[in-house]
Amino acid sequence: MCSERNMRTFVECHGDLSQHHSGQLNEIVENSTRHWRHHGHAQITLQTPLFICGNIASRMNERAQEIASGLPPDLDSLPRLGGFRLRGIAMTRLETFIDAAFAFAITMLVIAAQQIPDDIETLLAAFKNVPVFVASIVVLGIFWRGHWLWSRRYGLEDGVSILISWAMIVTILIYIYPLKAVFSSMWFLLSGGRVGHVLGPHSETEVRALFAVFALGFSAVALEMVLLNLRAWQLREPLRLNAREQAMTFREVTGWSIPVGVGIVSLLLALLLPREQIEWSGWIYFSMAILVPLHRAYSKRKPD
Repeated sequence: MCSERNMRTFVECHGDLSQHHSGQLNEIVENSTRHWRHHGHAQITLQTPLFICGNIASRMNERAQEIASGLPPDLDSLPRLGGFRLRGIAMTRLETFIDAAFAFAITMLVIAAQQIPDDIETLLAAFKNVPVFVASIVVLGIFWRGHWLWSRRYGLEDGVSILISWAMIVTILIYIYPLKAVFSSMWFLLSGGRVGHVLGPHSETEVRALFAVFALGFSAVALEMVLLNLRAWQLREPLRLNAREQAMTFREVTGWSIPVGVGIVSLLLALLLPREQIEWSGWIYFSMAILVPLHRAYSKRKPD
C-alpha cells in the first residue's frame, strides 16, 4: 500500500493535469496496485521528481536558500580577515543593537560606581574603582569581539541567530552586576584594601550565591557564543564555507567551549567547597590564561 500512496501523492504534488494525462496516471496507479496486491511485497521502484524534490527540501530549507541567495557569486572577491572571507562586512541591524547593549552595560558600570565627585577626597576615592572598571571592560570586550567576529564572518540575521543574540543581550545586562561585585572584591583582596571595595560581612549562603550567579552568567554568555558559531557551522553549505573556513568555524565552537567549562567548574566549586576555600571559585577563571593559548597552539598545529 505504500507504493499506491506514493504514486497518488505524486499525482497530487504535480497539481492540475490535463484530463488525458490524469487518465493515464490513474490507470498506472490501478495496475500497479493490482500488481502489488498479487505479489504481496514491493517490486516496483518508482523514481519520480517527487522524491528528488523531497530530498532537496530536507537538505536545504527555505531560509537556507535565502542565505545562499544573499551571497555574492564570487566569494573570493570579499575582503578577508585571517584568511576568512567576510560575508558580513556591512554592519547589520542585529550587530548595531548588540553594540548598543554593550555600550549601555559599560555605562552602567560607570553610573553604578558613585556620583560625580565634588571634592578632592571623593575624587581620589573614586579612583579606587578604576581597576575594577578596567577589568570589567576587558571581560565585556572579549565577548563583544567574539560577537563582532561572528557577525563579520557570517553576516547572519536568521531567526535562530537573532534569538541567541537577544538572549546574549539579556544575559550581559544581568551579568554586569555580579561582574563588578566579584572584581571589586578581588582587587580589594589583592591590593590589601587600596583599590576596589569589600562587599562587607555576608553569610556563607550569600557568598556562595554571588559566585554561583557570576559563574552562571559567565557560562551563559560563553554558551551563547558557542551556539552562534554552531549555527554558522550548521549553515556551512548555504554559506559556502570552504575547508579552511569550516575548520576555523569549528575551532571557534571548541574555543568558546573552554569558558563554558571553566564557568561550570566554578559553579560546582562555589556550591561544594567549604567556606574557607570558596575563593577558588573565582581564581579558577585565571586557568583560561593557560587553556586558551594551549587550544590556539593545538589548533594551529592541525591542518585546515
